[in-house]
Order: sequence, then structure tokens, then C-alpha cells
Amino acid sequence: MRIFISSVRKGLEEERDALPGLIRALGHTPVLFEDFSAQTTPSREACLEALDSADVCIFLLGPSYGHVFPETGQSATHDEWMVAKTAGKPRLVHRKLDVRFEDAQQDFARTVEAYATGVFRDAFHDTSELMTKVVQKVKELESGPSPLSFAPLAQPASLRWSLDEAGVEGGVNVPLLELHVLPVGFAGYSARELEELGTSLVDRIRRTGTVKNDVALTPSNFQAHATVSIPVSRSRSWDAARPGELVEVRLHKTGQVSLRATLPRDAMGSILDQDALPQQIAALLRFTGALDVIQHERIVVAVGVSDPKQTQLDRFNPHQSRMRAELGGYMRSFTLQTEPDESISLAALDTGAQEVAGVLSRALINQHPSAG
Repeated sequence: MRIFISSVRKGLEEERDALPGLIRALGHTPVLFEDFSAQTTPSREACLEALDSADVCIFLLGPSYGHVFPETGQSATHDEWMVAKTAGKPRLVHRKLDVRFEDAQQDFARTVEAYATGVFRDAFHDTSELMTKVVQKVKELESGPSPLSFAPLAQPASLRWSLDEAGVEGGVNVPLLELHVLPVGFAGYSARELEELGTSLVDRIRRTGTVKNDVALTPSNFQAHATVSIPVSRSRSWDAARPGELVEVRLHKTGQVSLRATLPRDAMGSILDQDALPQQIAALLRFTGALDVIQHERIVVAVGVSDPKQTQLDRFNPHQSRMRAELGGYMRSFTLQTEPDESISLAALDTGAQEVAGVLSRALINQHPSAG
């Protein structure tokens, strides 16, 4: 495995110097900024690219928060945390004890430690103790158990769907993929709490890195939910193949987070691809986790597709539009919508996202008339 080491160096010099040799001794490859050679890309961009190539990330929390980048308003470690979290990479978090944290670092530590599951969190007094705990956690990862747990629902989940709300792209109605995540046993937000969270929603979306900074986001607040709309990117050609894109984030008063996204599409219409769909759902699950809104340890997850008669089961080629598509001539109406009967651990929004996405995508595709 490639193991990325993320931390401020100040106050953690000994620990950072000791970890690479330990990781190599365990048969893995350490990745840290001290080893980067001179290169043309900016150092921050190089770090994020290296993180993207890693299989596991180790985060060391020491007393210092680090330099704040004006582009994100966050330190390098904070940026790396958000990127790793959105990518669903396993993260081993170790906090140094008996040191005084800066205020900004204390706030960052609260953000890291607030995540209820899917993240290994531990503490250490000195380098020797840290190395012992890193060995243990890396060996746990090598064994590869599923991070998920499931439990039957005592009663049906009260989900808010919006399948009857049309999606519009270039003035044309298009099917939309919906993902809903509802915390189990949550009493809901007060009007004040919903307003505060709605106000922070744009910043939360920006911090995930999913939406570029030059994309205009449109927030709207209602009594029952707060919404942020995201415009689809413009294509040079009307018939160009286009991957699915996030178009809306909605936070309900009940605590439910709902996402809507276009499906991959080309000149022949929207496509349900058995390979691309689980990847898109997994990315949406990880994005939901990266928003840091849901903190309850048990959640319910469901997906659906609006106007499914306009979809085809086919292969999506991002480089080439199909010349023809079998529309199927469906005479009867049908729905593509999952009805959950289990709760899942919060790891579904992180390290377990791919596993959950596989189950959900298969359920949708099997409901399609042409799947038989």
C-alpha cells in the first residue's frame, strides 16, 4: 500500500521522521512532502496529487494548525483531510497528548473527531507509542474487513422524494439520479438550526472540492428544507458525451440530506451503465459524508431515478456519443426507486461507500424493464 502521511511538521518533527522507516519495514510505501523533488507544479497541488495516488492516509494532529492557504481558508492538512474524506480513502488519525493545541487546530480536531465512524482515531504520548499503534492499525487494514454494519428497521423510513420534480438541462427535461440519506432516530432540526445549517451549506459544498470555485451556487431557504442549486457545465457540442453531474443539494428539517444529479448522457439520451452507476453513487455518498452534516451513527440510504422512461441500459463512453440507442418502447409506466428496510453504519458515507453503491445500483438496474 501507498501510505500518505499528513501533518504540520512543527511540533511533530520526531514522529514524521520515524514513520517512513516503519512503513517501509511493514512492506508498504510512505508518501510525504519531505520526499518530493523539485517540480513545476505548486507544492500544494503536488501534495494533493500524491494523496490521490495513496491507498491509506495517516493524519497526525499536533499543536500547530499550519499555514492557511487563501484559496481555501484552510491549512494543508485540513485540505488533505477534505480530499481524502471525499475520495473515501481509509484514514488513520492519531492525536498527540499533553500538548497545547492552537485554537484553529482545536477546531480542526473537533471536525475530525466528530465523524462518528469509518475513521480510526487514537492518541499517543510519544513516538514509540505512536509507532506501536500505527503497526496495529495498518495490520487491521491489511486484513480488510468490511467497515459496514446493517440492522433491520423497526419501522419504514419516512423519506422525502422529489422524483416528480423535473430536471432541466439546456431547456430540455432530463432524468435525474436522486440519493437520500436519513439519520435514524434523529428528532430533526429546529427552525434556527436549519437556517444556520442552510447558511453554511454553500461553504460546506465548496470545502469538499467537488465544485470548482468559479461555479456559481444558488442557495434557497424554505420552511421545510434548505437547497443549493449547482449549474451543469456547458458543453461545446449538443451531442457530446457528458458524465453525470451534481445539480442540487437539499437539507431537510428532518435531517435528511438529498442530492440530485444528472446521469451520464449523450446525443441518444441518459444512460444507466452498470459500471458507471455504482461509481457515481459512491461519489455522491462520499460527498454527503464530506459535508459533515450527518453525525448519527446509523443512517438509511435510498436512490431513485426521475422519469426513468427516458433512460436506457447501455455503456457510457465519455469520449464518444452513441450513434443509436434502443429506447425499448415501454408501454407501461415504471419506477426506479429503492425502499430501504435496513439501517447502515455511517461508514456508508466513507470507506463503505463503494460497497453500498454496488447494492443500490444493482437494485435500480434490476428494476428497469430492459434488464430482464
